[in-house]
Amino acid sequence: MSEVHASRRTRLRERCNAAGSAAALISRPANVRYLAGAAPQGAVLLLGKHEDLLVCTGPPDDPAVDGRVDEALRLHPLPGAAGDPAVAAADLAQAQGADSLAVEEHHLTVARHRALRSVAPALRLGDVGGAVEQLRVVKDEEEISCLRIGAEIADQALGELLESILVGRTERHLALELERRLVDHGADGPAFPTSVATGPNAGRRAHRPTDRRVEEGDFLSVCLGATYRGYRCEIGRTFVIGTTPADWQIELYDLVFAAQRAGRESLVPGATYRDVDRAARQVLDSAGYAEGLESLTGHGVGLEIDEDPQLTPAAMGKLDACVPVTVEPGVHIPGRGGVRIDDTLVVRPEADGGPELLTITTKELLAL
Repeated sequence: MSEVHASRRTRLRERCNAAGSAAALISRPANVRYLAGAAPQGAVLLLGKHEDLLVCTGPPDDPAVDGRVDEALRLHPLPGAAGDPAVAAADLAQAQGADSLAVEEHHLTVARHRALRSVAPALRLGDVGGAVEQLRVVKDEEEISCLRIGAEIADQALGELLESILVGRTERHLALELERRLVDHGADGPAFPTSVATGPNAGRRAHRPTDRRVEEGDFLSVCLGATYRGYRCEIGRTFVIGTTPADWQIELYDLVFAAQRAGRESLVPGATYRDVDRAARQVLDSAGYAEGLESLTGHGVGLEIDEDPQLTPAAMGKLDACVPVTVEPGVHIPGRGGVRIDDTLVVRPEADGGPELLTITTKELLAL
């Protein structure tokens, strides 16, 4: 992976140089990890005029650190594990002869930005903007492999839960059990707080589990994800508990399923982000659910669970091949519950079989 990380840093450096910055300071942890292989607590990455440095306060080989630092990078630990690595990196950039430094303004606090100016007054500070996040959108096959394994783990954890007795158990209990099963099957941990929603709570996006107990006839909607080697996937499913689904539940489920299928089928290279959103949204809109629809149909995944691209009505941009995204439409009816169906897929050209579905747990409406 050393060559991969070096190539990523080269691409970023070219962008910064083209924008007039001789050096760049990366402080957002996910971006540090993307470019350096690992992100020790508090570490920053300096793309210097003459040398790249990983500036950190603690040992990079700490067992708590995810990933492995690129061996081609020189480490610059601060003496006594004290001080601000970002401020130290700015001083190092100035010492290398740089006259300008691009920083991640969207990540730095105002106080930290002022400290950089104070320690390196000769540096002209610019903004990297979202350059690293843009590089992260298209994944290489090793990144996709990590997502694929994470999806397999999430599928396993969810499949085991469905084989257990659910009636009488609380949302909170089921969420904790799912997270334990993720780790049991090899995940680094959950990709985000697991959501379990029953009865009138079902169908809410990012619902926080409560002490409500599962009852017969409930909709049960579950959304979980696994982190594997730092990469995060997502899956969401809805089921009916303990009885044959009622007519309204079947009708609502079929509608959301149709919307989700329309979104999945629109995942082709060259499709605009809003085309994907529109494909799913108009299925639900035409059935009279326009007012209750959420602001997005899906989003990118990777080192973070909510990355670019954002599949929303106003989103600008087009999909490329090898971009992993979620497609997760849902409907929630206040007081009754609702349905969410959520998959992680990778955009692939039709010549390669079309979008690759990573999360494969059945989307049939099961009565558990």
